[in-house]
Amino acid sequence: MLQSNIGKVINLFISPKDKDREAKDIISVDENGIIDDKFYAKNRERSILVTSNDSYLLAKEKQIDIPQGSLGENILIDINPYELSVDDKIIIGKVELIVTQNCTICNSLSKIDAKLPAILKCDRGIFTKTLQTGKIKKGDKVQIIKAIS
Repeated sequence: MLQSNIGKVINLFISPKDKDREAKDIISVDENGIIDDKFYAKNRERSILVTSNDSYLLAKEKQIDIPQGSLGENILIDINPYELSVDDKIIIGKVELIVTQNCTICNSLSKIDAKLPAILKCDRGIFTKTLQTGKIKKGDKVQIIKAIS
C-alpha cells in the first residue's frame, strides 16, 4: 500500500433519530457505522459518508452557497477523495475506513437547488465502512492509502 495524501477533518455530522443533523466535535464509530446516527447498523456498506470541502467550493462557483453538512456527509475533509476506488483506505486518527462505493446523487440535493445534482454528479462523496473502530475528532489527520491493484 502507498500513502498518497494527507489532510485533516474539517467537520463531523450525525443525523440523530427524530432530530435535525448535528455538527459534532467527536464521533464514535464501530463496525456498524457512527454510533447515535439514524443510519447506524442499517447498511454497513453505506454507513459513513465522507465528503470533501471541494464539493462545497464547486457549488459556490455556481452561486449555490450551502452550509457544511447540507450534502449529508458524516465526515468533511480538506482533501479530495473522489478518485479513490473500492478497497482504498482512509485513516483518520486511529480509525480505519475502507471505500465501498461512490455516493450516488439523490433527490435530496434537488431540494437545495435543481442544478446541484448535475454540478456534484461525481463529487458528492464516498461511502465507507469501518475496519478499525474508535473516535474521530475535528482536526484529526486524514491519510489516504491506495490499494495495490
